[in-house]
Amino acid sequence: MSFLKRLFGGGGGEAAEPAAPAKQVEHKGFLISATPYKAEGQYQTCGIVSKEIDGVMKEHKFIRADRFAGLDDAVDISIKKGIQLVDEQGERIFG
Repeated sequence: MSFLKRLFGGGGGEAAEPAAPAKQVEHKGFLISATPYKAEGQYQTCGIVSKEIDGVMKEHKFIRADRFAGLDDAVDISIKKGIQLVDEQGERIFG
């Protein structure tokens, strides 16, 4: 499949939708969920950072280019990337 087809969602192939969280951790009042998914035979780094602010649940979904052969590695890196986002941006991540 060509690069452009993948970029614009053309063609079939494996689903690129994140699955249910493989692991969740709380960090500085934020909930970080690792949701890596299978892409081209490897696991894509993916996750969700969420926090309730003024009674409203806010979410920020992230996907990184990092891919791993094993699910455990992808989960660990997804959690670390989520923690990094919280440490660098805090609540600004939702803006």
